[in-house]
Amino acid sequence: MTVVSTAGHVDHGKSTLVRVLTGTDPDRFAEEKERGLTIDLGFASTQLPSGKVLSLVDVPGHIRFLKNMLAGVGAVDACLFVVDANEGWKPQTEEHLRILDLVGVRNGVVALTKVGLADEDLVELATLDVQERVEGTFLEDAPIIPVDSLDGTGIDELKAALDELLARTPDAVDRGTPRMWVDRAFSAKGSGTVVTGTLTGGRVRVDDEMLLLPQRETVRVRAMQSLHAQRTKVGPGNRTAINLSGVSHDQVARGDVLVRAGEWHETTVFDGKLTVLESLDHEVSRRGAHLLYMGAGEHAVRIRILGPAIAPGQKGNIRVYLPKALPLLPGDRFVLREAGRSETIGGGEILDIDPRTKASEANPDRSVDRVIAERGWVTADELNLLTGERREPDVGEWIVDPSALQEAIADLREQVEQAGALGLDTASLDGRQKATLDMLADVVVNGGRATLAEASDPLQAHPYVLALREGGFVPPDPDDVDKDELRELVRRGEVIVEDGVYYAPEVLDNAAKLVAQLLAEKPEGVTVSEVRTAMGNTRKHAMPLLIRLDATGMTRRRENLRIAGPRLGS
Repeated sequence: MTVVSTAGHVDHGKSTLVRVLTGTDPDRFAEEKERGLTIDLGFASTQLPSGKVLSLVDVPGHIRFLKNMLAGVGAVDACLFVVDANEGWKPQTEEHLRILDLVGVRNGVVALTKVGLADEDLVELATLDVQERVEGTFLEDAPIIPVDSLDGTGIDELKAALDELLARTPDAVDRGTPRMWVDRAFSAKGSGTVVTGTLTGGRVRVDDEMLLLPQRETVRVRAMQSLHAQRTKVGPGNRTAINLSGVSHDQVARGDVLVRAGEWHETTVFDGKLTVLESLDHEVSRRGAHLLYMGAGEHAVRIRILGPAIAPGQKGNIRVYLPKALPLLPGDRFVLREAGRSETIGGGEILDIDPRTKASEANPDRSVDRVIAERGWVTADELNLLTGERREPDVGEWIVDPSALQEAIADLREQVEQAGALGLDTASLDGRQKATLDMLADVVVNGGRATLAEASDPLQAHPYVLALREGGFVPPDPDDVDKDELRELVRRGEVIVEDGVYYAPEVLDNAAKLVAQLLAEKPEGVTVSEVRTAMGNTRKHAMPLLIRLDATGMTRRRENLRIAGPRLGS
């Protein structure tokens, strides 16, 4: 589906032409019909001879309603450019052409209207004038169709040209991330809140949960219409009316936007490339009250020129500060106007939606590698939100700048080397460092400790383990044992600890066997004193063993006695 916008000077016959092409009057308001003047956006559609459906957005041509015109062309793919054969090229004709170019429209058809009121010479002169005016613009090779809406002259030829226009205009891209800038919101009887706009970026289905920005209201799609028919799903590039639950129509305004939560980066600052109109009579600097037009919205913004002031006809980078966060993507187009002078300054495209470099040093572009380099580490999902490009991760879930990765590898190897013979406790590492460990070919991880591959195990045949085995039920205290080594021996299970006393693991088995023998002789139970005497140790060493036997089900405590537990037989 391709959405086509009209454009051109006031009273050049845009709305009449739409009505003749589609059978629908795009002027919705009584004031528009009374004055014969389009004030706000109008919408219509028709089926062309090829069977393709043409969806039209009719925009006002009067300078007073330029804000509404800008709202109508923010998401269109092509244009029906209208010039009156009798009046010829006018100031708003020129401004509309420049605006269409700034917002990225690259395809169009020119309709030379009201030819029934002009003689052949005038029509020929008007055609030549239009050809000269559009030279060097995206309309340079566009067909110019003489038409008259009253007697039908050229209407069939115009429909054929529009058919060809739809055929050569690329289809809307489906990124799987829908976004719809709201150009109209109202309450429909029996339905509630309805919003309209041109859907881009992805598909929306009935019952989808959406996020309305900048209000951050969660809403649900109750129903949808496209081309005057109910739909259960609508793809990108379609004019769409969406019935929403969860929000009142008076909470929604033109310029708001519908997206799915988590699929867009919301920003209040972006860097962009500004192309200043050649017709401007002054340089562009940060001074002035600036209005930014994007999607269907108008936003009062602050700007900073990233470099010297930009002269007419030149390009330069700017940093834009938005009043509220919007879901944006590099490549989005914008138009900039100066409110005080009431003039269009220029427009361009967004380069960076989350600038990290301070304005005095920034040199933005569309490079994905630059975004990665400025951050060092970025997850694949975050990179997709920031740039619209998905890459496979390099390390774990991250895409890493080569210099940042080398720095991380060097830092981690140094930590391993400095950790000593026991190695580095991997529990102390963050997610990035743990992912980087796999890239260190000369480092091995064993039991939660990272050591150099050639390093021998310092705990193998540890003297204290041997001493505990020899001590049996009377183990030596670890007074001279390194505390880190002792913790690691306990973690490995080569030493057990109970109530501050350390034992060799086999001592527990021996204690269980000894208690089993005692209970075989005295099944009614044995005392701590009897166990201590049999073990040949003191209460200090006997009690921790009995506590462990109780905990493992080998024994049970009954008043002052220990009796057989459920696991003693095994």
